[in-house]
Parts: sequence; structure tokens; C-alpha cells
Amino acid sequence: MYVKHLAGIIPIAGQPLDFNFPWSDCLQPIGPDYLAVERAVLECAWAGCETIWIVCHDNAQPLIRARLGEYVQDPVYINRVYDSGPLSDNQKQIPIHYVPVHPKDRDRRDCLGWSVLYGANTAHFVCKKISKWVLPDKFYTAFPYGLYDFKFLREHRKDISSEQGFYVSWNGKTIKDGQYLGFTFTPEEFKEYRRHVRKTATGAYEKTDGEMPTEKLSLEERYSARYFSLDKVFGIGDTSEAKVVSIPDYFNIDSWEGLRTYLGSDHRIYRHNTLLTAGKFNRIGEIDDRENEE
Repeated sequence: MYVKHLAGIIPIAGQPLDFNFPWSDCLQPIGPDYLAVERAVLECAWAGCETIWIVCHDNAQPLIRARLGEYVQDPVYINRVYDSGPLSDNQKQIPIHYVPVHPKDRDRRDCLGWSVLYGANTAHFVCKKISKWVLPDKFYTAFPYGLYDFKFLREHRKDISSEQGFYVSWNGKTIKDGQYLGFTFTPEEFKEYRRHVRKTATGAYEKTDGEMPTEKLSLEERYSARYFSLDKVFGIGDTSEAKVVSIPDYFNIDSWEGLRTYLGSDHRIYRHNTLLTAGKFNRIGEIDDRENEE
């Protein structure tokens, strides 16, 4: 049995890295006219996601949205021609949604792992308002800060969209080890991850057994979830029955040294201009200009 709606999650909101630029860390260049967040969007597209949800802060959203647009082309359909009609009718656009972090989570539990969970929760909430038939059955997560060739995901689309878990692995390490590698999780696993974060994170007061907390924690000890690493959030995942696919090359660019290592290597990736068009959907009542392209 295969899922009907695979939602792609791209977490951006989290504790800042060491680049210290005035723009979002996900906008680091990784190739000519190619940014890290664009690579993550293409990974979701290659994995077969029907929708893509980018979790970012409000102040970072305008620049990211101007660069990415509102959809990305599905690489499977981009060159298919079924009839003599307009080429755009044979293509499939994957909508991109932008999700701001909830104000109550800012500076409390807005780590990168929580952004993944919040994006999944928002996708479920929004789709539920439309219809129960469009609810996400599974989520695929791609990170801007992990670089590897994602085109192999095309041949694993059935595995990714199956009920079986799917993990990308490098040197025996996965997301469970804190690496920025793609993985899937179900709504049931989402609840387990969220419950784990809420149980292990601290609040403003010291936890007590069955009593009303009265002692406040120090400023450094409060709201520890904002500093949770990926392995702290997703380390409880079960890969025993999951599909684990190993990759030969992987670069971690969440630091300046990591980015230097990648730029100094022989590994090169290039932008797909036919897929990343920064296009926008026409509003209701507006004429589709693409009809006049033929």
C-alpha cells in the first residue's frame, strides 16, 4: 500500500549557525546561481513529494519566497509529452508553502528538529481544513545543510511512498546520528517525536513529581529544547525495518569550516533551471500567461 500524499518538510528556523550573515543561513551559495535551500527543494521534488512546506521565521520568508517562488516542477514530468497540447499541460507543479514558527515557540523550542515537527503539524492542520482525503500520509524531510547527490531518490520513490520507513545513510550514519540526511516519518511517529521533545525539554520552572513547581530554573537551563540537536529529537527513531540507502559522498555545511571543505572538494552540483523557475500560481480570475507561450 502506498501513501496518497507525501509532504516534504524543509526546516530552516532554528538556532543560528556561525556564518553570522544578515540573511538566512540556508541562502549559502553551493554552486553557480545555486543556493542551499534550493537544493533541499529539489531533493523533495526528486523524492516524489506532492507538497513542500518550508519552516522559516517571518523576517527570512520574503527573500526565500522571492528566490523560490510558489512551486517547483516535478522532474519526472518535465520532459513528458502526451499530446499536441501546450507543454505546460503535461507538467506537474509541486506547490511550496511557507510556514512561520509559532510565536510561543520562539526562543523556547525553535531548534531545527522542532521545525521539522512543526512543519508536519501545520501541513496536517491546513490539509485537514480542506478535506480528510488530502491529509498527509507520510512526511519526507530534506535539509539545506547536508549536500549529496539526491537523484538516486528517483528510483526509490515507491519505497519512500510506502508504509515502510526510508532513511538516507552515509558511513553508517543517519538522521539518528545528527546528520543532515533525508528521512521519512509517519503521523504516528510524529506524535512519538513530539512527545519525546516535550518530555525531555525543560520549561521555566524545575520539574517536580506531582507537585506544583515553584523554583525557577536559571536562564541557561530554561527552555532547553531550543538547543536540541537532531539526534536528540530523532534519535528514538526505529530503523530496524526501514529501507536504508547508503550514499558515497556527503558534506555537512552547517559551519564555515564545513562549507570550506565542500568548496575545496571535487564534488560539484549545479542548478536545474528548468525545475526552479521561481514561478507563481495565478490568482483566481487571472489569465494564465503560459497559454500564450506556444
